[in-house]
Amino acid sequence: MNIGQASEASGVSAKMIRYYEEIGLIRPMGRTGNNYRVYGEDEVHILRFIRRARSLGFSLEETETLLKLWQDRSRESAAVKEVATAHIVDLERRIAEMQGMVKTLKHLADCCGGDHRPNCPILDDLAGDSSAEGDGSAEGDSSAEGEASRSAGKTKLHA
Repeated sequence: MNIGQASEASGVSAKMIRYYEEIGLIRPMGRTGNNYRVYGEDEVHILRFIRRARSLGFSLEETETLLKLWQDRSRESAAVKEVATAHIVDLERRIAEMQGMVKTLKHLADCCGGDHRPNCPILDDLAGDSSAEGDGSAEGDSSAEGEASRSAGKTKLHA
């Protein structure tokens, strides 16, 4: 089958198939006399494996490791589990970071009047001008230093 058919059968775009070949994730395919790539069921199965690994958030490096382990019939399942559990730890860390972002943004949105006035604690926070709690100081700055920092920031933004 050609690359379009392999793409259709695997769910991986032709562009990504070419990229995976270019970076060495999959071996270069055989070619016809017209220089078209030729794929068989084995290659489609590998592409499906890659698509599934990527859909679970594994990096290209992790996917390559898992692919090699999958193809190695003498592998130990402990090696596979190690990759998966490390990925779980990374996902949990990223989830915690995102939950922190949601909490912060909810707080900032709650502090914003959302009215016709130009005051906006969301933009102030992004600019480092003040905390949403309204304590008037930048993170770790004394009041005078925080005010000087905020004034300098406003000058830079409006210059």
